[in-house]
Amino acid sequence: MNRIKELRINDAIRAPEIRLVGDGDDTEILQLRDAQARAIEKGLDLVEISPNAKPPVCRIMNYGKYRFEQTKREKEARKNQRTVQLKEVKFRPNIEDNDYNTKVKNAERFLADGDKVKATVMFRGREVTHPELGREILKNLTERLAEIAVAEKAPKLEGKNMTVIFAPKQNK
Repeated sequence: MNRIKELRINDAIRAPEIRLVGDGDDTEILQLRDAQARAIEKGLDLVEISPNAKPPVCRIMNYGKYRFEQTKREKEARKNQRTVQLKEVKFRPNIEDNDYNTKVKNAERFLADGDKVKATVMFRGREVTHPELGREILKNLTERLAEIAVAEKAPKLEGKNMTVIFAPKQNK
């Protein structure tokens, strides 16, 4: 919307002569007052499209309609945008099967929604001396999610947590 506010119309245009485009067949260089008179004659606005050009480029149009169309386009573009979030699913090395299955279903749901999933195996105390348990859990998870997701990198032990980030597969 800030692009629209930059445009000068009618009396706000300061240049003594302008290049008029879109009025008739070709472009022409006119005095500002002549172009304004032509716009008034047609019942439209003189809008400065490119203020940095020498001379500035202007067009005769219905400014209200133009502004409405621009805001409508921007609103549509914002509506189609979606930010990808990073959701986290936490596991423990000695997790029970039902808990594991529930967390896998949550991860599948997050991936189906288009979000990335960070799978974390949290170690407590001396459990960190057995990282193979965490690798096994994450390997099984990678196999279960293989159809709908891609692991961005191999399991990595960071402090007392082992993590993998899954991104949804692009359906093409």
